[in-house]
Amino acid sequence: MNWQHIALANATPLPWKNGGGTTRELLAWPPGVADWHWRMSVAQVDADGPFSLFEGVQRWFAVLDGAGVELALGQGGTMQTQRLTQQSDAFCFDGALPVDCSLLDGPTQDFNLMVRSAHAQAQLQRVRGTLAVSAQNGSVCALWTGASGAVLRDANGVWPVPAQTLAWTSAAPAQGLHIDSPDALYVEIAPCP
Repeated sequence: MNWQHIALANATPLPWKNGGGTTRELLAWPPGVADWHWRMSVAQVDADGPFSLFEGVQRWFAVLDGAGVELALGQGGTMQTQRLTQQSDAFCFDGALPVDCSLLDGPTQDFNLMVRSAHAQAQLQRVRGTLAVSAQNGSVCALWTGASGAVLRDANGVWPVPAQTLAWTSAAPAQGLHIDSPDALYVEIAPCP
């Protein structure tokens, strides 16, 4: 299986769309265009403030480092709050919603998956131990590793993935792929039919 690796240290920090923080883009498709279909990045949140708005985008957010955040989503009577820590599952929300972020106890580092709903659908889940996965044909699969790294294995071999690295493949594993890690995130992105 052909897995490509992108280390966080090799991704350049860029300002958020609204200028309120920085993000390191790991992978976007199609590459090199502003109107991507999907994008994975790691953001550094150093202060309270609003998230950028992304119309037509479904967003997933997972805390990687730090105490976590509390998100206030929506406006007026339709406000919802969500507290997220390193122990929380990934949180999915509409990128068009106004979101105000409050840090729980200092800066955080967070994983972001953004998918334009017209082009693709996705899932993001934490790996805490061993996860067996199979993906539909045509899907992109990715694994973000925390401080402990991860090991991918199937009937054909074993592939270690270093810490703070995104490993990805467009040759989706149809069956029998196992991920071993105490602190990883698994992403699967499928094109819309």
